[in-house]
Amino acid sequence: MECGCHGYFSQDQIDFPEEHRLREKPVAVAECCQEIPCNPCVDACPVGAIAIENNINFIPRVDFSRCTGCGLCLGVCPGLSIFLVHLDGEVAHVTLPYELFPPEKDEKVELLDRAGKMVGTGQVERIRGLKQHDRTILITIRMDGHLVQRVRGFRRLT
Repeated sequence: MECGCHGYFSQDQIDFPEEHRLREKPVAVAECCQEIPCNPCVDACPVGAIAIENNINFIPRVDFSRCTGCGLCLGVCPGLSIFLVHLDGEVAHVTLPYELFPPEKDEKVELLDRAGKMVGTGQVERIRGLKQHDRTILITIRMDGHLVQRVRGFRRLT
């Protein structure tokens, strides 16, 4: 699978969980498109839900049925290309790794797709830093459920 000339996958290229799995609990989605020797996400997963088959240069795959949604893989990925997604009724929660000055809890933000285009607005729901993540924090953003497959970034409102 190639991620195209812009360095990211199109939505139809992503290995994405089925809706019933999105509704159970948060689940990791890997959108790594760099075929380089890298596997910290595999090592970080306490339940072995992430695997790289045959060659360390291959793209990681998430076994959605095994993923617990702990988020340990998000902050160790040097490419910041793993996300947690969850649907709760008509509301989506997307957790993103973040390495800049963090927003405030409850802050309204512009939601961005993979290409950096604004697709809506959301609200910062949770900010957490895990000891294992060094300087990477996890930001969970609440948004309309139909955006769960599209949102992969945000910017603060000015």
